[in-house]
Amino acid sequence: MFETLTDRLQRVFKSLRGEARLTEANMAETLEEIRLALLEADVAQSIVEAVVADIRVKALGQEVMAALSPAEQVIKILRDELLDVLGGGEAARVNVKSSAPPAVVLMAGLQGSGKTTTSAKLAAWLKKRGHRPMLVSVDVYRPAAREQLALLAEQVPAPLFAGAELVAQAGAALGTAVVLDLAKAARRDAVRSGCDVLIVDTAGRLHIDEPLMAEMRQLKQALAPGEILFVADAMVGQDAVHSAAEFHRQLSFTGVVLTKLDGDTRGGAALSIRRVTGQPIKFIGTSERLDGLEVFHPDRIVGRILGMGDILSLIERAEETIDRQQAAEMEKKLRSDAFTLADFRDQLRQVRKMGPIDNLLKMMPRVGMFQNLQRAAAREVDEKQLTRIEAIVNSMTEQERRHHQVINGSRRKRIARGSGTSVQEVNQVLKQYVQMRKMFKSVAASPFMAKRLANTKLPGAQG
Repeated sequence: MFETLTDRLQRVFKSLRGEARLTEANMAETLEEIRLALLEADVAQSIVEAVVADIRVKALGQEVMAALSPAEQVIKILRDELLDVLGGGEAARVNVKSSAPPAVVLMAGLQGSGKTTTSAKLAAWLKKRGHRPMLVSVDVYRPAAREQLALLAEQVPAPLFAGAELVAQAGAALGTAVVLDLAKAARRDAVRSGCDVLIVDTAGRLHIDEPLMAEMRQLKQALAPGEILFVADAMVGQDAVHSAAEFHRQLSFTGVVLTKLDGDTRGGAALSIRRVTGQPIKFIGTSERLDGLEVFHPDRIVGRILGMGDILSLIERAEETIDRQQAAEMEKKLRSDAFTLADFRDQLRQVRKMGPIDNLLKMMPRVGMFQNLQRAAAREVDEKQLTRIEAIVNSMTEQERRHHQVINGSRRKRIARGSGTSVQEVNQVLKQYVQMRKMFKSVAASPFMAKRLANTKLPGAQG
């Protein structure tokens, strides 16, 4: 996401770092580069021109801070402009509270935008926050649409209102009447089941399909949803923006979910859709996994675009996935130099729970040691390699995992055969483990770090 835009802007900032101050000449060149970078990222032209005009006025006016370098001045001004385009610094809240539960969330969008998967992801997200969501599909037109949601609901897991009898009774006369009956019956079932949120997955439709748009308006009237979320495929680019504008004109949706931001997308839709519709982007889809839904934080996204990283999101993801008891035990092992190959494997598992490695690295700032780490990882990190490492460690005996020194040549051959790898790969894993063990030992031996470890409390720790 935003990879092309970030790379282009980094080159702009680098060229400015050699300048002593901002002038009309170097600003004209810089603004043209920023303009081209935004256009290449598929940001709407009207928004690009407005942003560039505002930067020009601020960069050469009284608002520029004299203490900053030219590059820092432009970064600060561009950051403020992008934040304004995205609706400010704070994440928009999701309205899932109701005086008469369940609160209804109506999912809308084009066919193929990812509504069904996003509905299940939203249910998983709500469950983690203590809610009791129920899912229902009112898409009676697309073959297997309701079956798809049923499979996803099992994986969450979350209750699903199937409504098979209602659909069967309708027979060939499937239409708006059945859709409304399904939605109302699902709400009644949610009340009986004690569910506080009902997520309604609707059929995909074009904004020019008047019968289906009329159906959405009737659903809105019948359910009085607290949220109408427009699910937009970020891969579609400006087409997603045009569709969002028309859907909002007809439905007045309350927020946007941008999907497929982990794919080959230029990200311009995210920068355009908020300004065009006036409605906040509330979530972004970052992977196909059910935990691949993130709250959209404008300030953090701007940080990623400008190469500043997104450390807060990285920390939050770690807190959600890392086992705190395991972390406490690991801390003790690091202090006592008892870090084994089994611990090495377990640490890899913990990291993999946080998501794809390349996505995690993109959250780091593109400066100094972090930039070097990203470049090295881009060349060397392979998700399949992590699987091979785990297979190699799993092929060892308990004794070998505890005491790596006993692994001789014949044992290495046996481990390679058992893991479906080569002896060279086994040697490489052992080398990586020994290097990591030495690093941890040196950190623990440092008086400063030993004091820090002794005083460090895990997130959420008591006392």
